[in-house]
Amino acid sequence: MLKGHFLLTSGRHSDVYFEKFTILRQPPYVEKLCLQMAENFKNSGVELVVGPTTGGVIIAYETAKHLGTDAIFAEPGEDGKTRIFKRGFSIDPGQKVLIVDDILTTGRSVFEVIELCKSYKADIVGLGLLLDRSGGQVNFEYPFKPLATVAARSWEKSDCPLCRDNIPITQRGSRKL
Repeated sequence: MLKGHFLLTSGRHSDVYFEKFTILRQPPYVEKLCLQMAENFKNSGVELVVGPTTGGVIIAYETAKHLGTDAIFAEPGEDGKTRIFKRGFSIDPGQKVLIVDDILTTGRSVFEVIELCKSYKADIVGLGLLLDRSGGQVNFEYPFKPLATVAARSWEKSDCPLCRDNIPITQRGSRKL
């Protein structure tokens, strides 16, 4: 966890940033975390694990490994507001899908993947996250099982007290805003 003034992937500002790649670059830790995520959904009949780029690729792969299924990932669409499958990826209608991701603030990436999976008529059995930084404030219509939940403050730019105090901002995420 880093402290400062950060522009999050969601577009919101925060005084804390959880650098997921500190963990995602260490296979032994990723394996343990994704094993727990797989355990959380082992009785859900998962047939495919789907994650959004970038961190979700690693998490989907490792979680699928523990569930004995395939993993695919959803990339940003041309409009930057949707997700699409490329590389020949697809979902069969009725296929039982587990959606996974790294860190949740507003749920934007997860909602994009949900909409994509629904467009393929997937049977979404649940959502697994490494960290829910919303403090449980984002609601989904599917079973949602984060490995950890914290209430980290974030603001729209117009409401950001750090901007008002002229504290320099840092952007660390991968989504272009």
